[in-house]
Amino acid sequence: MKVAYIFSSSNSHYILSNMIVPQLESGKHGFEVCGMFFFLDNTFILVKDNDVGERLSKIASEKGMLLMGCDKCVIDRRIQDSLVESATIGCFPDLHKALAGSGVEQVITL
Repeated sequence: MKVAYIFSSSNSHYILSNMIVPQLESGKHGFEVCGMFFFLDNTFILVKDNDVGERLSKIASEKGMLLMGCDKCVIDRRIQDSLVESATIGCFPDLHKALAGSGVEQVITL
């Protein structure tokens, strides 16, 4: 199944670092992740030198997975020039456009 994740909860870093990222790295996640979208303080995960962000960037580069931070959230936090290599910024219309044709079957919000 192809999925996309939206990270909006305060537990997102924990969930990513202890569950999802290790599963993706080992090929045992069970879903094909087409994209991840980050809101509010979760956008800090995508900052260079954040371990989880760097690991996600590597996975995204290898698998063609979308990493996107909410444009308003990124700009409000003044980190738009500090994101990991694979990350982009945008709003829901950009997310929809980027995932169009990817075959996403389910969007999971955490």
